[in-house]
Order: sequence, then C-alpha cells, then structure tokens
Amino acid sequence: MTRYRPPQPAGSKYITPEGARRLREELDQLWRVERPRVTQAVAEAAAQGDRSENAEYTYGKKRLREIDRRVRFLRKRLEGMTVVDPQEAGRRDASRVYFGAWVQIENEAGEARWHRIVGPDEFDLDVAYLSMDSPMGRALLRRTLDEEISVELPGGARRFVITAVHYGAKPRD
Repeated sequence: MTRYRPPQPAGSKYITPEGARRLREELDQLWRVERPRVTQAVAEAAAQGDRSENAEYTYGKKRLREIDRRVRFLRKRLEGMTVVDPQEAGRRDASRVYFGAWVQIENEAGEARWHRIVGPDEFDLDVAYLSMDSPMGRALLRRTLDEEISVELPGGARRFVITAVHYGAKPRD
C-alpha cells in the first residue's frame, strides 16, 4: 500500500470580489504576521541547544512548513482566479441564475431557503453558500425563476423550484 493519492481536479477558477479579498487577507496574515512570528520562535528554540530533543524547535519547523504550503497554495490559486462581479451578471437577465446570485429554492415540503452560488474556494465560509461545482450548484446555474430542477443527492433524487433570484447583498427571509 502506498501513500500516493491522485491529485484532485482543480475547482473552477471563478471567485466573487469578497472571496478574493478574504483569500488575499489570509495570505497577507500568514506571510506578514504569522510566518515572522513562528520564524522568531524557531530561532529562539534553536538557540537553546540540542535540537533533536527540543519540542518547540520541532513543532516550529513543522508549523513553518504548514504556513509555507498554504502560502504557496494561496499564491498559485489567486494567480489563476477570475474575479466575477455578480452585479454584472445580474444585468444580463435578473431572472436567470448566474455566478454570485442569491437563489431561493423551495423543496417538495414547501420549505424555502436562500443559497448563493460561489466558487469552490468560498463555499464553506457560510452555510448558505453553494459551490458552483457541486451537484446543486450545477443544477441551478443558468436556470430561470419558477423553473423546477431535479438534483441527484446522496439520499436520492430531489426536486426543487426556484422561487426567487437576487443579485447583491443577502436578501432577508
């Protein structure tokens, strides 16, 4: 048995302006604040002598590798991103679902929920965000108001109706 795992397919390269700002802030925090602090701690631990039995030194080096890995990922990911302003998409046809739209869907039981279609780097920031690469996200894109969609979920196929489409700030329930 090997440790090899095939690389995951890269997600879509689209991101909202808010998502791009959050990723840049994380990169800046790691590079300008966290990394210098950890580097200083490692230097202080190394000055104490025997590094082989120094837990602070070992942990610090491990943390530096984690920071460097995340910084490398963020730089590479931000480099290839396309920032999409949802307001521009909404001007084409405000009743159609495009990237960045807030969509209210109603399930078979009549329960309505708002979701926002975002890129794969943003979807976990809020429970109402759906990745455009997810089954639900793919089913919603380019659909129109009052259209019925069927989505294959782990529990089986489910039907939803698009009851509202909104571009801009999150609408109130």
